[in-house]
Amino acid sequence: QVQLVESGGGLVQAGGSLRLSCAASGRMFSISAMGWHRQAPGKQRELVARISSGGSTNYADSVKGRFTISRDNAKNTIYLQMNSLKSEDTGVYYCWSLLTYNVERWGQGTQVTVSS
Repeated sequence: QVQLVESGGGLVQAGGSLRLSCAASGRMFSISAMGWHRQAPGKQRELVARISSGGSTNYADSVKGRFTISRDNAKNTIYLQMNSLKSEDTGVYYCWSLLTYNVERWGQGTQVTVSS
């Protein structure tokens, strides 16, 4: 199995920055991609950014140019650098991993609140 632990959420003013971290442990060889999803109050969970085992990245249109996903293989950790935050970025951010056989694993979530 794979376990994911997020950190780095909090309260920030609009225009500010935050960096989220997600540390993975367990059967690392089974991970084909990792990323971040978020869920705003009353809305469905949506993909924010993902990074494949080969290093390719994808972003939601709403965060392109503002968010950057990266990883540190030595630490089994991915990061989400969030700049120019907007109130609509508020939500619970979940670390996500895609394993072999399309099995998904999720972290417990971390709250990001952007005040306008």
